[in-house]
Amino acid sequence: MSDGKSGLQLRSLLKKDGELELSLVNIPTPEPGPDEVVVRVEATPINPSDLGLLIGPADMAAAKVSGSKELPVVTARVPEGALAGLAARLDESMPVGNEGAGVVIRTGSSDAAKALMGRTVAMIGGAMYAQYRTLRVTECLPLPEGTTPAEGASCFVNPLTALGMTETMRREGHKALVHTAAASNLGQMLNRICLKDGIGLVNIVRNKEQADILHKIGAKHIVDSSAPDFMDKLTGALVETGATIAFDAIGGGKLAGQILVAMETAINKTAKAYSRYGSNVHKQVYVYGSLDNRSIELPRGFGMAWGVGGWLLFPFLMKIGPEAGNKLRQRVVAELKTTFASHYTKVVSLQETLQLDNIAVYGKRATGEKFLINPNKGA
Repeated sequence: MSDGKSGLQLRSLLKKDGELELSLVNIPTPEPGPDEVVVRVEATPINPSDLGLLIGPADMAAAKVSGSKELPVVTARVPEGALAGLAARLDESMPVGNEGAGVVIRTGSSDAAKALMGRTVAMIGGAMYAQYRTLRVTECLPLPEGTTPAEGASCFVNPLTALGMTETMRREGHKALVHTAAASNLGQMLNRICLKDGIGLVNIVRNKEQADILHKIGAKHIVDSSAPDFMDKLTGALVETGATIAFDAIGGGKLAGQILVAMETAINKTAKAYSRYGSNVHKQVYVYGSLDNRSIELPRGFGMAWGVGGWLLFPFLMKIGPEAGNKLRQRVVAELKTTFASHYTKVVSLQETLQLDNIAVYGKRATGEKFLINPNKGA
């Protein structure tokens, strides 16, 4: 086992000529300041938000690998039309990985830092696809005794996003919600939250296999967007739940518009009077993902009281403030092995993360194919 003075870190570099380069770099581990700790990273998930930085819009089907087994280098091309939107990162080698978990191996001099020595902690703060990470104490979440790094690796992004959705629903005056790509790890967490908290949830999936995943965990309202009776089924579920806010992971195409139309239809089924301007009930779709990169199509069959906007976890946490955010984090820790349990299909090393056959699987962002990186696997 290394002393942690230096270690490998996965880097993503997008060059001005449109070539994406993924590589492993050996970097010195910064010594911890008084309120900092050094963590040996043992588990870090590949989330869709990480893939945006790791590979972005590159054509990974034509990717090539070179270098050695210990230090592989993957190259691929980014379409010229996509480069303008990525100007801020061109020619800058960037570390990847939003969150993770591991064991504290060195600490700074403060009491708060020393108290974490030897503890398993969850972490947020970027650059997690690395063997070692120096972090502020405030970026670490001590995990309960008996919790493994793998169990705590996804403590932040998915759990806090799911809780952020129900919290946004409450704060904006809605009583039930809709979620797309609903059989994802995040979607399963959201179902467990809603079942526990008595919140109506309409789950939109894209095939029967995804519907089966949700049926098994007790989801009540599941509609398949590929079915010919999708709009009728969606409207019926909206009548039953009264959902007027949706969180959409798809992003492009017709789905956001279909949700708004179905919400308006559901509201009008119980309306007392007709209005040519549509209902005055506000209907909101928040796009928080981009599984479909096409334009959003809005047919305008849903009156004048509506909104489509973007929603991201970290701006939401800044908006509600540290006290409210800490309450959400404490709930995650308390229910880590139940409500917020994550499931992974494969655990890979940093080197295995750069194998083309693995990239082909996790790069699809497919439901039920979640990878976990252990940067110290085999170390």
